[in-house]
Amino acid sequence: METLTAALLVFALRLLDVPLSTVRMLYMVRGQRGASALLAFFESLIWLFAITRVFSHLSSPAQYLGWAAGFAVGTALGMAVEGWLAPGHVLLRVITRDPADELVERLRAAGYGVTRVDGQGREGPVALLYVVAPRRALRDLLTLIERERPEAFITVEQTHRARGGHLEERPRWAGVRK
Repeated sequence: METLTAALLVFALRLLDVPLSTVRMLYMVRGQRGASALLAFFESLIWLFAITRVFSHLSSPAQYLGWAAGFAVGTALGMAVEGWLAPGHVLLRVITRDPADELVERLRAAGYGVTRVDGQGREGPVALLYVVAPRRALRDLLTLIERERPEAFITVEQTHRARGGHLEERPRWAGVRK
């Protein structure tokens, strides 16, 4: 029973430190030093406690299984947490052959800033729409566009930073440089 309890403890610790690692990496990529450092502190503290438990029971395969299973499930959990947090912004490029005035109006009415550029595609004139939006709004934004223009060509990419225009400005944490 003690072996199983120890393995479950290692599993639970990995369920904590692996998602922290995932979220920390996300904040590192976005250049948020303060949040990254704070998460790194707790991630390493939890990891150190977990690895100490494993090394104190090297002859126990249950510890290894707890470590590996915690890492696997923690990775999935970290991805879910990252998707739930959905920090940052995305850039959508929408290319449509149809007149885009109505789509532009609907996007703006929904609160999105839209930049329209007229272009020339393979089969004639096209409208290129650029929309920078919070990542957590992506699903609703795609639904709106696909409902209005199901044939539109849409690309989505992450942005490192976005500010100005029609984006909501959020105050920075005091003392944290980006």
